[in-house]
Amino acid sequence: MTDDWLRPRPGPEGFRRDAIGAALLFVATTVSALLYTRSGLYLDLEADPTLHPAPMWLSAIMIAALTVPLAWRRRYPEVVAVAVSVAFFLTPTFRVPEMLFANISLFIAIYTVGAWSRHRRAATITRILIIIGMFVWIGVQLLLTVDDPDTLPGFSRSGVFSAFASWALINVLTNLLYFGGAYYFGSTAFRSARERAELEDRTAELAAERERSAQQAVALDRVRIARELHDVVAHHVSVMGVQAGAARRVIRTDPAQASESLATIESSARSAVDELHRLLTTLRESDSDDASRSSSTRGLDQLGDLVEECSAAGVPATLQIVGEPRPVTSLVGFTLYRVTQEALTNVRKHAGPRATADVRLRYLESGVELEVTDTGQGTGLRSAGPGHGHVGMRERVAAVGGQLEVGPRARGGFLVRARIVQVTS
Repeated sequence: MTDDWLRPRPGPEGFRRDAIGAALLFVATTVSALLYTRSGLYLDLEADPTLHPAPMWLSAIMIAALTVPLAWRRRYPEVVAVAVSVAFFLTPTFRVPEMLFANISLFIAIYTVGAWSRHRRAATITRILIIIGMFVWIGVQLLLTVDDPDTLPGFSRSGVFSAFASWALINVLTNLLYFGGAYYFGSTAFRSARERAELEDRTAELAAERERSAQQAVALDRVRIARELHDVVAHHVSVMGVQAGAARRVIRTDPAQASESLATIESSARSAVDELHRLLTTLRESDSDDASRSSSTRGLDQLGDLVEECSAAGVPATLQIVGEPRPVTSLVGFTLYRVTQEALTNVRKHAGPRATADVRLRYLESGVELEVTDTGQGTGLRSAGPGHGHVGMRERVAAVGGQLEVGPRARGGFLVRARIVQVTS
């Protein structure tokens, strides 16, 4: 985010709060002025019978000039700061009996310039000029006071560390803290708002990038599934071609053999149609394609190889087969192979150095179930949300009409379970 960043203006609710705050300050300043009048501020008839506090109508005007502009402080911060500063200067000049909320109003005005001005150079110049003007005014008042023995008569003026010098130094330090605080906290508020906006922009960009990456990963995985499924379906078509040729050659001389060939063609055709139907309900067309297609022969017979590779990589793994093994379709076997491969890869990456893995293949009456579990505590990555590997496994299992369960186990570790029904080849 560049230095040209403009802090967004608050909405109608924010401007409404500014107006309410200004109204409350007006009421509080009016009450404070009445209390100061009652306490006798600016009233010393013995020293000077002509000195009286400002009349009520003038006090009301000055109090309004101090507080009412703050209702527009976040719309026109520089103009409001100058207006409040002028009113702050005129308040003691006209002997308006108020010394509390006038300081609060000026502080808010200077702070707002630093926090909300959309023109940073103008904000800096405005605040510096106001602060310089106030200190010039304070210096002039101190010079007039030191030459007037009737003012603060109880304060000794002799010596460098006289009572009057100490009083003057306290006034200077107090005003340094006052104006310095208004300047600093205003600038800090602006920087914080800019950093917060920058963080929100980066968060939005990262979220959009993650979404794009997830969509791309799913799309690429669907393309891979489609290519692999193409090879499996091509196997059925090739079988049908061979059997059709055989049936044609023996249909007159050996009708029984021809009938057997036709039965094989019928079975292969049904399997191919079923697999194509599952594909079309899950996968979508992809614009990206190339001439390279892989014909995988991986299946349930190679699960032992995956387990051995996992153990060789440092994560002890075992394979258990439950039930009576029976043939499954090539597509189902390859899908379960890929699910096992991805699950064991996640175990090696995330389960921790002391984890063990267990692969169980169950042959059920209605299908087959694959379960991959581990005993690791994990590094926290698997619990952060579904990754691209999980999405890919779900797509693969859904493509063959199955269901996938992924998540932490109640007794510790992680579980990947795929259940596929009607898988007999």
